[in-house]
Amino acid sequence: MGALAVYGPDEVRRWLDYPGCIAAMSEAMAGFSAEGREQPLRSITALDPGKLFALMPGVAPGRTGFGAKVLSVFDDPARPGRSAHRGGVMLFDRDTGAALCVADAHEITRIRTACASAVATQALARADASVLAVFGTGTQAESHVRALLLVRPFTQVLVWGRSHETARAFAARLAADTGAEVLAVAEAAEAAGRADVICTTTSSPTPVLRHAWLKPGTHVNAVGSSFPGPVEVDEELVVASRYIVDSRRSALAAAAEFIKARDAGLIGESHIVAEIGEVLLGRAVGRENDAQLTLYKSLGHVVQDLAATAYVHRRATEGAAHIDTSAGPT
Repeated sequence: MGALAVYGPDEVRRWLDYPGCIAAMSEAMAGFSAEGREQPLRSITALDPGKLFALMPGVAPGRTGFGAKVLSVFDDPARPGRSAHRGGVMLFDRDTGAALCVADAHEITRIRTACASAVATQALARADASVLAVFGTGTQAESHVRALLLVRPFTQVLVWGRSHETARAFAARLAADTGAEVLAVAEAAEAAGRADVICTTTSSPTPVLRHAWLKPGTHVNAVGSSFPGPVEVDEELVVASRYIVDSRRSALAAAAEFIKARDAGLIGESHIVAEIGEVLLGRAVGRENDAQLTLYKSLGHVVQDLAATAYVHRRATEGAAHIDTSAGPT
């Protein structure tokens, strides 16, 4: 058995570039829906209030490999209302069963989640979408701005957070880093009403986005809630939207906003139009017209983690192979 490669946060950030990860997520989700393999649902164990242990096993499409993401999700006392993800994604060789590598789960999740939303935005948002709104000011908000700027020529990015001061600092930093016009907006309703694409990336247990605020044709990426309980968007938005998911089976079990609307008798399970992979494959229609509201529910799936980790491993291995060591250490 060869040495197990370990990719910490710095290595993941070095090798997991956004354009490459967007392409990897598109391929992974199309392959996931094409194969139709039944994957295990994630297992979440509550340890104490604000402390969770999660296990996500699975098999990536094709020959990418199999493995699992294992992590803890603990409230971060330094940032009230936010959680810290700690753990790793372990990838095994599909042909030999050999353990190939383990990668930092936080960085893999941070980047692949935004890139999956970018894939959904590319497939579902109006072609003329020009204003992006991001709800939240954490790591997912930042990665979503960076990823979505690569798939639509947004002329303006609006940021809303519970603390307007924090949102202003966040917007100023992202504007300086990306060169885009990034502005903090004090009222969530205003940000939503001006936007063509909205990403909710908060840890809020109650809706931060309401259907009444949206203009026709808006696309929403609902990202922040990944298990039953917390809801970022209201029931009316779920009901009114063309509802697309990453995994149908996962959504039926854990998409909190969908479950709440279903249990209230407002929708049935058939309200899930398709998996994003089915849209990418041309098996299902995403957006039907420019006036339609579309919503992509991002729960995150282990095939995304495995595909991102395999991409990191491939790039790191190829990079190491090109290093000239003939002169010996310096």
